Parts: sequence; structure tokens; C-alpha cells
Amino acid sequence: MTSRRKPRPRRAAPHRYGGSATPAEERYAPGTVLVHGKFRSRHWNYSDHIVPPISASAAYRLESVERGAEGFLEFANPEFNRAKQAPIYIYDRLDEPTRGMLEESLALAEGGERAVCFATGMAAISGALGVLLRAGDRVVAHRTLYGCTWSLFANWYPRYGIGVDLVDFKNGPELQAALERAGVMAAYCESPANPTLELLDLRALARRVARVNARRAAAARGRAHRRIFTVVDNTFATPICQRPLAHGVDLVVHSLTKNLGGFGTDMGGAVVGARLLEPDLLLYRKDFGAPLAPRSAWGVLAYGLPSLALRVKAEQESAIKVARFLELHPKVARVSYPGLASHADHALARRQMRDPGGRFAPGTLVYFVLHGSPAEARRRGAKMMDHLASRSLAITLAVSLGQVRTLIEHPASMTHAAVPPEEQRRAGIDPGGVRISLGVEDVGDIIADLKDALARV
Repeated sequence: MTSRRKPRPRRAAPHRYGGSATPAEERYAPGTVLVHGKFRSRHWNYSDHIVPPISASAAYRLESVERGAEGFLEFANPEFNRAKQAPIYIYDRLDEPTRGMLEESLALAEGGERAVCFATGMAAISGALGVLLRAGDRVVAHRTLYGCTWSLFANWYPRYGIGVDLVDFKNGPELQAALERAGVMAAYCESPANPTLELLDLRALARRVARVNARRAAAARGRAHRRIFTVVDNTFATPICQRPLAHGVDLVVHSLTKNLGGFGTDMGGAVVGARLLEPDLLLYRKDFGAPLAPRSAWGVLAYGLPSLALRVKAEQESAIKVARFLELHPKVARVSYPGLASHADHALARRQMRDPGGRFAPGTLVYFVLHGSPAEARRRGAKMMDHLASRSLAITLAVSLGQVRTLIEHPASMTHAAVPPEEQRRAGIDPGGVRISLGVEDVGDIIADLKDALARV
């Protein structure tokens, strides 16, 4: 972790960002907090703005050399709490107010102490693991992963001397053996997994890792030692459907491009967790050059988060109706949706996937496979999606997810194309599998277009 000298007490500046102490946001429902943000932000005084402003300056004016030096001393310094004192803004790549306000809201949404935003979801994943791992270390990951994450592990980590063990997190002995290997410093997974919507028991994972860490501490006998951190990609669920930190997970990563942004206009990523890792995440972001642009942050802050709860609720209502339609369709072999009783992890979903009000929240994505051999199911699925691409208004053939528009894609040849076929099979990714991300269109139109397309195969 970073080690910096303690900042000097700061002299009062002629202008101040932020406000005085305010009532706790905990008085309000999470949906209300996401609409308004904090009562007062230390990152900007926008008491006269209903919508927070966009910061559009790469560099910031400094009143003196001393103030500039103090700003550099405070940046990423564990002794400086930027949630309680306004940062001295110097340069966008270090810190800036629009992104800072978004980070406050994301931390509130996930129940974390801090959030750090990155230019993309993959940058956030790289940042989260980048501050935990170094040459000679190992990461243990669940076998079913987003294609670009798999590529990061398979193509780049070996170059850096970082080992990767892809295992089945549902296989207790296999996972335990992997965690006990020397040098393991991170356990990484997605839940629900992309694209199969398989669920992992996050509380059980956190407890298993905690036991391994306890044995490490006992073996160290008071000497300095490193522990394993758990990292969970919560993009599919969003904090509206699931909050991994509440189950004991250390870090949550998100693609802001998806549901948190909601409109498919900007890329972004975020890491949420304890304040302990914030300094290293800020330094990593600065040095690897991957900050979220203020204009992209503003879109999530002004439109994405305020509409998140409403969008997810509407999309989720459509998802269960579409999943039930597909499950009963004679040309569909199987459907994976956590809200269906037929889902292998339905009981876990009912326990783990809960909205902030405690209601069952199985998410907004559906995965399904048509009848036939793997090759035939793939051919039929492609024919169905081609028909939708040319004839459907309600369903769009496109990668990505979590938008107001319903998107359909073929993971094996698109989002997971980087994963070799044999690895796809091991991960449970069917060659003919189809992933659909529900939007806010009329669900009757979505089902009618699906019915029409299925009739052509």
C-alpha cells in the first residue's frame, strides 16, 4: 500500500468547495439518494444547481506555489480524507469535481467507503487487481468470465509474471486447493456470470477466503504478511439487485457503460470498497492514465444514477415475462434466468439478489439456447437474430447490455470470442447460447418480435 508523509495543516483558501455537515443520507431510500446525490459534496458547491455542473478544465488555477505543493502532497495520501475535506484540484488525471461527486454516489449505492472511477469497466478491473497483485503473485478466478477479462488473464498477466488459476468456485475442494496455493492474493468472480447467469454464493466465498487469511495471519506470528482480497464484478446485478460488500466481499467492480450509465452513450468503470485501497487506486489510475472523463462522469451522475432504480425495475419486470415466454416455447431447449424456479441457483438468488428494500431482484438479463445439436442450435440462433436485426424495432442486435434498448447477441462469437471454444465449453458457454438484455420497451412488443423471429427457424 502507499506510504506518504502526513500533509501539513492547510491554510484557508479564498474559495471553498463543499459545504458544512449535513443530515445523514441513511434517512432516505437509496433510490432517493441516487436522484439527488449527497446533501453537500466536498467536491463541488452546487447548492444553486438542481443538476450538478460539468467540470471542463484539464488543469486548475492555483493561488500560490505553496498551495500547488500542498495539493500534490495530499493526492493519494492515506493521511488525507477527501470525503471530509475538499481536495485541492490540480490536474484532471489526479482528481476533479464531477468525477468526485459520482464517486460519492457510487460508494453510497454499493455501501462502500470509497469509489474510484476509471475510463472503462476493463480499466476498473485492471486497476482493482493491479493494486493487489505484483510479479510472482496469483489470482484465483471463477472459470466463467467476460471475454475481455479472460483475455486480460490469459494474454497479459503471464507477461507480468502473475499466475492465474481458473477454477469452479462451486467446487469447494477445487476452490480451497487453489486458494491455499502460495502467492494467491486475489479471488475474482462475476455473479451473475457473463453470459450464463450462473450465481456464486458471495457470503460463502468471503467466509472461505477469511478462513485462509486467518491461517496466514497465524502462520505469520505477528510478522507482516499479505492477505487475499475478494473482488466481484457486480455489473449484471447493479447495486439495485445485489450489494456484494454487504456479504463480506472486499471490492466491487462495475462497468459504468452498462446499467449504471443506462443509455449507451459513454464508457466508464468503477471500483468500490474500503478506504484502505483508495490511495493505491488513485495512484494506479493517475500513472496508467485511465481516469473517467468529466463529461462521461456527468452523464452517469445526471441521468444514469437518478433513473437507475426505475429502469431496473421496469427491465426486470420485462425480463421475467420474456424468460417465462421462452421457457414455454417449443423451439427453446433451456432458459437461464435467476427469477425462474428452474434456474439451478434460484434458491441462492432469492437469498442473495435483493433490492435495497429487501425484495427479490433477479436482474435484467436472460440467457437461452434453442433445440438441436450445438451446431444446429448455433445456426438457428443466428437465423433468429438475423431476422431480428432486419425486422425488429423492439430488439436490437448489438453487444453491451443494461441500456434502455433491448439488446440481443451471440456470446460465443461476440463478447466471448477471445475465449477458445474448449475454454467456453469448460465455462458452460453453449455454442448456440443467446443473451438478451431487456430494455424499457413495451414487453408485449419484445415478446411479439421474439415470437416472430422464432417462427422463422
